[in-house]
Amino acid sequence: MSDLFKKAFSLGLGLTVVSKEKIEKTVDDLVERGKLAPGESKAFVERLLERGEEEQGQLKRVIQEQVKRVLQEAGVASESDVTSLEQRVAVLEKKLAELHQTPQLQVDETPAPVVEDSPPLKGNEIE
Repeated sequence: MSDLFKKAFSLGLGLTVVSKEKIEKTVDDLVERGKLAPGESKAFVERLLERGEEEQGQLKRVIQEQVKRVLQEAGVASESDVTSLEQRVAVLEKKLAELHQTPQLQVDETPAPVVEDSPPLKGNEIE
């Protein structure tokens, strides 16, 4: 599909360039045959070129819309989607870094000390 878009876009650009040369030649022919005054030829060429630029802009917009539609249908992430995901990842990375910097309580695995100074309890005695 992208080849089709490239060819269409190139065709539009090519027509604009070729049309400028053809317009100037056609206008010169009209001047030579007396159907157009020499003073009007420049303004006429300008108007035709402006029209060509407008059509080129319209063609560009149509192609951009079609490419956007095809990319959406294909499930390709847009620039705003990627930016949003990058921001979310940055927030998560920051939270993860903060978790690693927080001191963790460590469990002391050494056995509790045995106190041997007090005599053993007898029966129901309470200390």
